[in-house]
Amino acid sequence: MNPSNAVLIIFLLAYISFIFLPRKRTMAALIGAFVIVAIRAISLQEAFWAINWNVMGIFVGTLILADIFMESRVPAYLAEIIVDKAKNTCWAILFICLMTGFISAFVENVATVLIVAPIALALAKKLKINPINMMIGIAISSNLQGTATLIGDPPSMLLGGFAKMNFMDFFFYKGKPSIFFAVELGAFVSFWVLYQIFRKNKEKTAIIPIEKVKSWVPAALLVSLIVLLALSSFFDKGFSYMAGIICMIFGVIAMLWEKFVNKGSVIKGIKELDWDTTALSHKYLTI
Repeated sequence: MNPSNAVLIIFLLAYISFIFLPRKRTMAALIGAFVIVAIRAISLQEAFWAINWNVMGIFVGTLILADIFMESRVPAYLAEIIVDKAKNTCWAILFICLMTGFISAFVENVATVLIVAPIALALAKKLKINPINMMIGIAISSNLQGTATLIGDPPSMLLGGFAKMNFMDFFFYKGKPSIFFAVELGAFVSFWVLYQIFRKNKEKTAIIPIEKVKSWVPAALLVSLIVLLALSSFFDKGFSYMAGIICMIFGVIAMLWEKFVNKGSVIKGIKELDWDTTALSHKYLTI
């Protein structure tokens, strides 16, 4: 069989397994990559260099930093301030959705939802309202804004790696407005739709306890990373190495800070990272 046809069949079988065996996605992806090498459609050396290690560096580095940023409780602190200051439930929900979208533009979507969702659920419980629409709004905001920047979500990183797009290319590509502005247009429309859904919720927002921030250091690291990624766009025109190195350096700094300052367990933190998505990304990049 032609190697190209064999690879296509393996790729399709892997996707079918993702649908019917969602809990075995990582295993299916790795088996697919192994079979491709085993049938010599691609050599082990070619497979290794086919992976865009710059993208993998961005993904793993930001994954580590995002996890520690969430543990710092800064997002929860900001969410509770927003709820406390909103004039009614409608605007409290909308502001939470806006904050979710903003964070998700720079932090992996699942992590963002996991930290914001408890705040929304607590608000819904106190006001005795159905949390389903609120959770849907948060999910929409997170998924939409995740595509707005290079580091917002794995698909954005994969797109950037394939198209050689750097951090600033997501804002202006070849002198023209890029994907960021298309996403924000969609965000504006979705905000209007969410307002129509929640505008009847005129109850006074209940004051909730303000979360205590463990440390502002992870937030400072995240802001610094974003700035450096923007600056790296002017030096690494081919999007070949610099962004990945910067993200890995910040990931290591975050781990060292967690270990020696926050007295956290580095091994436990590494084990809890989203390695399933990392393995899946390796497979996509190889094929």
